Amino acid sequence: MSTPMSSPMLKEQLLTLDNPVFCCYLFWATVLVVKMLLMSLLTALQRFRYKLLGLLPLGLRRKIFPNEEDLFFKNIEVQFDDPHVERVRRAHRNDMENILPYFIMGLIYLSTDPNPTVACNLFRVAAVARILHTLVYAVYPVPQPSRILAFATMLLITFYMAAVVALRTLSFI
Repeated sequence: MSTPMSSPMLKEQLLTLDNPVFCCYLFWATVLVVKMLLMSLLTALQRFRYKLLGLLPLGLRRKIFPNEEDLFFKNIEVQFDDPHVERVRRAHRNDMENILPYFIMGLIYLSTDPNPTVACNLFRVAAVARILHTLVYAVYPVPQPSRILAFATMLLITFYMAAVVALRTLSFI
């Protein structure tokens, strides 16, 4: 690993498209942003799941709306506790609680000019772990420890990047 002082890459080039590590970060960060945006659509799909899937007779199909002003049809009740909708919402909230700090830590970590192989593999594994977390939590629920393993993977990667940054900058304090 190179130190900030002996880095072959100039400081001005760390956060540019000339840096393959930064490009790797951008790609996987984009994948995660798209994944988070798709969670909003998945929440909407869960609200209409019985209607869309046609699994129930017409009289029993439900549409789940969070607010009265969202109702398109008369005689439909607002429901706040549908387990399918709430599961997706919890997964989406978990994404926001974990992916957003990871994005910030990832950029700070990039500023240390990390080893390209290590950094790119960290970005890949973190993104895949979050996708798996969504699959085993919100799409097709699987018993533990699947969800905790997927969750802990990104968390540990974020802590690792924080430790690298702390160790590399400790001498400047």
